[in-house]
Amino acid sequence: MAWQPTQLEKQRLDKLERLQKAGINPYPLRVERTHTTAEAIAAFETAVEDESIPVTVCGRLVSERDMGKTVFAHIVDEFGRIQLFLRREEVGEESHFILRKLLDLGDFIQASGTLFRTRTGEISVRVKSWKLLSKAISPLPVVKEQEVDGDVVRYSAFADVEERYRQRYADLAVNPEVRDVFRIRARLISALRRFFDDNDFLEVETPVLQPLYGGAAARPFTTFHNQLKQDLYLRISFELYLKRLLVGGFERVYEIGRDFRNEGVSFKHNPEFTQLEFYAAYWDYRDVMDFTERMVASAAEQVLGTKVITYNGHAVDLAPPWQRMSMREAIMQFAEIDYMDYPDAASLSAAVRAIGGNAPAGASWGKLVDGLLGDFVEPKLIQPAFIMDFPRDISPLAKAIPGDPIHVERFEYFIAGMEMGNAFTELNDPLEQRKRFEELQELFSSDDEERNPIDEDYIRAMAYGMPPNGGFGTGVDRLAMLFTDKHSIREVLLYPHLREKDEGK
Repeated sequence: MAWQPTQLEKQRLDKLERLQKAGINPYPLRVERTHTTAEAIAAFETAVEDESIPVTVCGRLVSERDMGKTVFAHIVDEFGRIQLFLRREEVGEESHFILRKLLDLGDFIQASGTLFRTRTGEISVRVKSWKLLSKAISPLPVVKEQEVDGDVVRYSAFADVEERYRQRYADLAVNPEVRDVFRIRARLISALRRFFDDNDFLEVETPVLQPLYGGAAARPFTTFHNQLKQDLYLRISFELYLKRLLVGGFERVYEIGRDFRNEGVSFKHNPEFTQLEFYAAYWDYRDVMDFTERMVASAAEQVLGTKVITYNGHAVDLAPPWQRMSMREAIMQFAEIDYMDYPDAASLSAAVRAIGGNAPAGASWGKLVDGLLGDFVEPKLIQPAFIMDFPRDISPLAKAIPGDPIHVERFEYFIAGMEMGNAFTELNDPLEQRKRFEELQELFSSDDEERNPIDEDYIRAMAYGMPPNGGFGTGVDRLAMLFTDKHSIREVLLYPHLREKDEGK
């Protein structure tokens, strides 16, 4: 729907027109800034007594107190806020009038002057000149602060959570704590990269548009290349392309990037998300476990300064070693059922329903076992834990456990009641890999959204010889949720996917 100005916006548009008629460009081409707000305050605090420090600062106008001949105002930039002190005789009659009558909260301005401390002790800029940088037409949502039982509580007219996501720009502008979430997320990704680089991994990039999709059980997004007349898929995983690189001679590779899965959304799922995957030659899944717990603990210490974090009211200790349990042991402990007593899908499905679990019609035996893990075990795993040894029929890329025809060397790791990532001792036998792919084709119906096509080129690559290796994938968004104590993935995505807004409501 086209923008229809509100009454307040019409008033601001009128001020915009008056500014332009006065010969003032409300969106000038050039800006000057000598100090951020934080740098200006630091310069004053470290200066010798009575030193005159000239500064030019820029920021958004967030408060204005008109005292007639004097105006007190505050501007904010990314690094903090500072008070401006403007007197009519110092800035000039016309400039003072424009400041009082034609500016609004939300406008961006540039102010030049010298630093001093007011009688109330606040470091301020005694403004000699100022300049409008950007006129805000729409007023930002109102935020008020109120002291309650000794704590400052912030109240916002921008309380609709979904509207915050839709207008993330306004959310960020009025809620500094939201900006802090994304600073932590950025530092998390930097810390992960440092950890991999320090452990001799090579960061690589693999195709986002792929002629075949694979490496995970998920439904892809499909697109079409007009010139090539070819269907392409947004990747659901990096796995098969990363492992091709091991064939080519790289021994340790990783990638941090976007995956896309055309499936349901939830507090843990978004159609596009950030994934971290790595593969290391001559490792198995136990080596990957050791590395994973060190990686997460190291990132927490770098980003948060501690390995003990708080999530959803729980103190969670990320320091190694983490608990390790087989899937069978975990399900026996928390669901009080031994799935090995039920050798086929029909009998296991009945047993799952008998204990109140979810047993979708047509689910394979392995999917039913995985459902028991999700329903009964995952919510109980508050402290970090590895759950190992998954059913073979839901793990087509993992090596079998010697002497065990049912299970493979695969683990998932859990923290704070969430599944965080997945890893294998990777299958490197091309003949066995083809057999597994064919078994999967028979296991899933042709319209099953998790049924992957057979990637012949991947098998061809394996046929050249792939070293034994361990592989791993984790959702960076879930790690960001963990590090920021946020309970919805939308809180750690700058622009989460939302349903189309019904403008009629």
